[in-house]
Amino acid sequence: PYLLLNILQKLEADYGRQRSVPNAARTLDLDIIAYNALCQTDPKLTLPHPRAHERAFVLLPLHDVAPEWVHPSLGIGVDALLEGVSGQEIRRIP
Repeated sequence: PYLLLNILQKLEADYGRQRSVPNAARTLDLDIIAYNALCQTDPKLTLPHPRAHERAFVLLPLHDVAPEWVHPSLGIGVDALLEGVSGQEIRRIP
């Protein structure tokens, strides 16, 4: 996953992303949501993404490409996770 992380961070930099302060607004943000069933927490990379299961804008596209996906540390499928974020507003971009 570290090779993938390095590639994603290079793409962000190539397209003008600047890392100023944590959680600052950004024009491009490429995250690794999960890497197979790997669960890890270290200063450079936490997997699965620590807030992915709380965000409709992550879960809806994830459901489109991997409808059978199960959160590796929670053991909950994407359908059930979507129920937990049903009140979040999200719209598809045509």
